[in-house]
Amino acid sequence: MLKLKRVHHIAIICSDYQKSKAFYSQILGFEVLKETFRETRQSYKLDLTLNDEYVIELFSFPDPPSRVSRPEAAGLRHLAFEVENVEVERQKLIDAGITAEPIRIDEITGKKFTFFADPDGLPLELYEG
Repeated sequence: MLKLKRVHHIAIICSDYQKSKAFYSQILGFEVLKETFRETRQSYKLDLTLNDEYVIELFSFPDPPSRVSRPEAAGLRHLAFEVENVEVERQKLIDAGITAEPIRIDEITGKKFTFFADPDGLPLELYEG
């Protein structure tokens, strides 16, 4: 068995770099740690932190292929973020023009959650902690 310490980061490839950069930094509140343009790949790599913890690498590539990302497709189902109050944070998404599903209750934990999507349709979740 491997001896893993923690999840180091999540890598996301976006189709519109500037739109996704604004979404993750200005809407979701991630802080930009470092932005690198990789000339040979004609691509950006944006390192994002949350509460001083390195979390997301946002990549751009010329003409990335589409990927099925509906929650029931094989592969990564969604990326969830813990929040104090789902109602408050969901309303902030709506105020920013982002569609969020109605709040549901987790049948197992009794916690509130909702789903929304990033600019490329990647399923994201707010989960009340």
